[in-house]
Amino acid sequence: GLIKEPPSKEEVDRVRTSQLKDFELMFNNSQRVSRQLSEYSAIGDWRLMFLDRDHTEKVTAADVARVAKDYLKASNRTIGQFIPSEVAPERSEIRPTTDAAALVNNYAGRAAMAQGEAFESTTANIDARTQRFTLPNGMKLALLPKKTRGGTVTATIALHYGDEKAVFGKTTAAQLAGAMLMRGTEAHTRQQLQDELDKLKIQMGANASETDANVSLTTVHDSLPAALRLAAEVLRRPTFPEAEFEPLRQQMIGRVEGARKEPAALAPQALRKHFNRYRKGDPRAINTFEENIADYKAVSLAEAKAFHKDFFGASNAELAIVGDFDVAEVRKVIDQEFAAWKSPKPYTLVLRTRDDVPAINTTIDTPDKANAIFMAGLTVAMNEDHPDYPALMLANDMFGGDLKSRLFNRIRVKEGLSYGVGSAYAASVQSKFAQFMVQASCVPDKIGQVESVFNEEFARLIKDGFTDEEVADAKKRYVDNSTLGRSNDAGVARLLARNAQFGWTMAHDADRDAKVAALTTAQINDAVRKYWDAKQLAYVKAGDFTKKAGAATKPQSATPPPPAVR
Repeated sequence: GLIKEPPSKEEVDRVRTSQLKDFELMFNNSQRVSRQLSEYSAIGDWRLMFLDRDHTEKVTAADVARVAKDYLKASNRTIGQFIPSEVAPERSEIRPTTDAAALVNNYAGRAAMAQGEAFESTTANIDARTQRFTLPNGMKLALLPKKTRGGTVTATIALHYGDEKAVFGKTTAAQLAGAMLMRGTEAHTRQQLQDELDKLKIQMGANASETDANVSLTTVHDSLPAALRLAAEVLRRPTFPEAEFEPLRQQMIGRVEGARKEPAALAPQALRKHFNRYRKGDPRAINTFEENIADYKAVSLAEAKAFHKDFFGASNAELAIVGDFDVAEVRKVIDQEFAAWKSPKPYTLVLRTRDDVPAINTTIDTPDKANAIFMAGLTVAMNEDHPDYPALMLANDMFGGDLKSRLFNRIRVKEGLSYGVGSAYAASVQSKFAQFMVQASCVPDKIGQVESVFNEEFARLIKDGFTDEEVADAKKRYVDNSTLGRSNDAGVARLLARNAQFGWTMAHDADRDAKVAALTTAQINDAVRKYWDAKQLAYVKAGDFTKKAGAATKPQSATPPPPAVR
């Protein structure tokens, strides 16, 4: 169809603007730049990356139509159907490539990008540079201006609403409401909104759950005021176009359909559901995949619109901005867009409790799946502020949370039973509920060995504990990871927003750092023996266990540790 109906200038301009935006924003992330330079070096020369950019700027609709005619031929595509033909197919002629050295010879490049300031990402410096405000409607602001590479700036907006009774049974409506936010507003269609984001060099995403909605954005200094206005438009004035709703619903159903036969999805869902005893409809409940599909099929566009109307507002919200921006200019925009936006209903944080549940050892059969998943876990009545949380956090790192951990070295390196193995220990911010989970991927006929080796390592941990050397290494990793995390502006923005929600400053994080530094090996071992009881471990294994030993194929990728607790 592209050959018969060539693209318009508007279509080509739209794609070019989007690609050039991505290219420019890439330079604000040194990891992405290094990867791309490596790719272009492999092609022939790193300067080809800039030449590619230059060529993109010059592409016309006529160019696209020409190459479509040259290359988009039936014989040059792969489809899921084979139809033999007696007539020889028309072949594309691939022209000789130009020598890379000739293309980039004497290439001069352009003006260097602003490098930003050398910012010390300590808790004390972050606190000293952050300006905090509260708007008349209750919205809390945390603004951290600093000079950044390329004038980059990152923002996060978090809304909180409802309570456990008000949002009961509205999980799916909330998810659809969040997913529809960027599919059309009173001022922009979905495509117009995306065009505006591309033109202004803005990356934006939005989502919602039963009790929270979030918008995150990254842009450059000059575009931040416009980005904040667009974010307000997305949150406050979505139109929920009917034509967008059904494709979105089918997309979500398809995603769940694809997951409900996968071991990597079934095992963690079963383990989380075992620990979770809230009834269906409760915002804390864990649904089965079948229940989720039924809910998506039943939810209506009117329910999604009603959820937005009944709950969205900024009386219980935080907005954090980190990067290159003018505080006075930004405050003016925020006051205009958010200060008068009040929440229609009260908000109470939904807390959850830990239930005493029996230990289980469950198997889920997934026919014809090459990989199997082993999971084990237990829960603890503990939140992030519990005195023993730092000790268990560090214990998890040593046991299975790092590539130097005991589980990784034993199951992956020494025994060769799994390509991916790890553990996670995460506590709720305020709810007295924490989860310790272990996950490993393997071929199905090795699942018993993985379980046996895990049990041996867990028993050894309880009996012998960690060594002083392990603890010293774990503390160093903790400091390194904390420092690295606070050097990421998007992460700092999320951290500032979370702290604003609970009335904290960075002193809260500094206090935890001090507690970790003061931990002794004996304290960590005592905490492990106190809270990680082997008798409470629950096991879930998912895979094709009907095949004969040795018939399964080799797993293709590592399985990450389970996600943190909300």
